[in-house]
Amino acid sequence: MMAKAAEARADLVFFDLEDACAPTEKESARALVVEALCTHDFGRSARAVRVNDVGTQWCYRDILEVVTGAGDRLDVLIVPKVESAAQVHFVDHLVGALESELGLGPLALELQIESPRGVVALSEICRASARIEAVTFGPGDYAASLCAPSSYIGASDDRYLGHQWGWVMSEIAAHARAVDASPIDGPYGDYRDEAAFRNSALQARLLGYDGKWCIHPNQIPWANDVFSPTEAEVASARAVIEAYEGGIAERHGAISVKGKLVDEASRKLAEAVLLRAAAADPNDV
Repeated sequence: MMAKAAEARADLVFFDLEDACAPTEKESARALVVEALCTHDFGRSARAVRVNDVGTQWCYRDILEVVTGAGDRLDVLIVPKVESAAQVHFVDHLVGALESELGLGPLALELQIESPRGVVALSEICRASARIEAVTFGPGDYAASLCAPSSYIGASDDRYLGHQWGWVMSEIAAHARAVDASPIDGPYGDYRDEAAFRNSALQARLLGYDGKWCIHPNQIPWANDVFSPTEAEVASARAVIEAYEGGIAERHGAISVKGKLVDEASRKLAEAVLLRAAAADPNDV
């Protein structure tokens, strides 16, 4: 499974020492993860490991053994169930000490928000380290900790009038963007249901998210498709920028294009589309 993951060519591949790893296997799994990181060719994919949460007996040695063993073959540490800035400080200082000792470059952090405590402390959490590259919503544990009904991980109950996780996902997106980190949506448990996955991913994109976790290789193209702008969206964005620049040249700060207002905010929205398209296909934009 680890070899297959390395070949998946996702934007980021992570090996999981937390929920996907049985308690009896957590200690021995560290060596397997290090071996996989040092052996497999990940291409352009970022390489990450999800350690156990700071409140467990495994977290400290997860970080110590994985960072020491993998060295510069590791790009990101994913920290689950973050509920306070103090937990982020712990990881940040430990990683910093290891980098100094081993002569490694800076390691990025992806923080997973999975509980009400984590949500209400988002402001402090997101400002706790300069390493924070992404903030991820964990729908399964969040639903459980909130005592909210959910049929499986990532699902929004059809009985709810709207998107069940819309509020918390908006909170995470806003706090992540405030520190220039990427908001990332968590997994969708039914990996056979393409339509439901695409809808879940679309809701995340509409809330400002940059991507979504995939738990099966067949979900990768679905996610890439949803989060990548269409040809029509790219063409429209280019037209907006061209029209806006033409208006500026004529000393107009706001113009009308096909009956719609185009101003500085329109330019920013269009540029965001082109940046997302460039990230999806650097050779096409």
